[in-house]
Amino acid sequence: MGSIADPGELTQPSFDEFQRQTSLMTSCTLLWKELSDHFTSLEQDLLKKSEALKAKLKTLDTQTKQSLQELEKRETTMNSSIEIALGKVQENKVLAINSRNDTVTEPEVDDSEGLLLKLSSFCVKMNSLGFWKFVIVRKKELDVMRTKIPVALGVCVDPARFVLEAISEVFPVDTRELKSDRVNDLGWACVLMLESLIPVMVDPILGSERMLVTPRVKERAKEIAETWKKSLEERGGIENVKTPDVHTFLQHLVTFGIVKKEDVELYRKLVVGSAWRKQMPKLAVSLGLGDKMSDMIEELISRGQQVDAVHFTYEVGLVDKFPPVPLLKAFLKDAKKAATSILEDPNNSGRAAHLAAKKEQSALRAVLKCIEEYKIETEFPPENLKKRLEQLEKTKGEKKRPAAAVPANKRTRASNGGPMPPAKAGRSTNAYVSSFPTGPTFVRSPSQAQYTAGVPSYPASPAMYGHGSRSPPSNPYVYSPEAAPPAIAGPYPGAPMNYPAYGGYGNVMAPAYQQAYYR
Repeated sequence: MGSIADPGELTQPSFDEFQRQTSLMTSCTLLWKELSDHFTSLEQDLLKKSEALKAKLKTLDTQTKQSLQELEKRETTMNSSIEIALGKVQENKVLAINSRNDTVTEPEVDDSEGLLLKLSSFCVKMNSLGFWKFVIVRKKELDVMRTKIPVALGVCVDPARFVLEAISEVFPVDTRELKSDRVNDLGWACVLMLESLIPVMVDPILGSERMLVTPRVKERAKEIAETWKKSLEERGGIENVKTPDVHTFLQHLVTFGIVKKEDVELYRKLVVGSAWRKQMPKLAVSLGLGDKMSDMIEELISRGQQVDAVHFTYEVGLVDKFPPVPLLKAFLKDAKKAATSILEDPNNSGRAAHLAAKKEQSALRAVLKCIEEYKIETEFPPENLKKRLEQLEKTKGEKKRPAAAVPANKRTRASNGGPMPPAKAGRSTNAYVSSFPTGPTFVRSPSQAQYTAGVPSYPASPAMYGHGSRSPPSNPYVYSPEAAPPAIAGPYPGAPMNYPAYGGYGNVMAPAYQQAYYR
């Protein structure tokens, strides 16, 4: 009879094996769960991507159908639009022939109707040179001309060619023999005519969705744009080109719909360099810079042009990303620092208080304009700013009060051997005699006065036109194109067919201080 095995000898190996098998089963279970979760996640991701693709395909189908419908509409309306346009040209041709055959007394320009008749007489005869000379000497009548020029251009046989010929003396290159950078700057007239041309060229059926420009004129407009770009080198590059020239060039591109994608970077630099001009935000959108606006706003902020940045943010709807109140407060803080630095500047010891007060007043006015325009009084109460502005103006008024007259026999020399002040010097408390050169004046920046004014809207073409408009300015002290960008601050700056009136130029005399912004 065999021996019976000891139970202890079998129990220990069996338990170890059981433990090993249990551990293996646990590992397999965990691995299975992990793999199951992984594949479930992959399946969900694939489902989400599939749904996203389906949504994109659906959107693409919708957009394709809309595009095809628009193309079909454009094609079907083309003949009708051309017939209407040709009929208009024929009418204008008859008017032009009759005006040459008839002896008509020249209209008197004594009111708005007389102005329209005079402008129309030039347009009927296609006398672009006479039209140009007539307009450039009537800068004070801009408010009326903004409404009358589009009407007058409507009787031209070829209004687009007429405008190009009219501004050819100064754009793309100023060919005048006698000219002055400030007194004879005629960029305002060029922009006025180019903007007034837009409602005349819109399609009679589709409106601003299509501009009616002959291929020959459009090709000529492209050549002019290329000539202007080549002349940048002669002007010293983008940094040295004058803002009125920049504005004319950009408006030329928008008016004739000749924006080039390869030149977007050039447009961006030009817009940023002249950002203080009130039309720039809308022009930027029309030039196809909408996707670059965020970077442009950040660049303006880094330059200390917070007020300009605020205008751009409201134009493109980036207020949530760039809240205006912190920007305006930072602008005031920078202005305060600049005013303090002027007070501490020994070179301006005689005028330091005056210049510092001017700078602070300018900043306060700029911020108050922004608060009023964008209706952010609840976020940034303006009461304290108004009190501070009144305080500065009161101080300024007190300094201007005449002092008691000093008898002529009581006048003494300023110093031993020095010059004697003139007799009138004693009439003002702030009169002084200095052997130092006159301190720099602060050129008025247009941004705040302009942004309360109107900005014209441009044709809403899918490729290059923006939307929106503002009312024309009523303030006579809006931007004068002769005013240069500020030296200390970074540069900030009813017509027919419901086309918004052109705005942006007013009184030619600008104050000797920067009114809108500075840092």
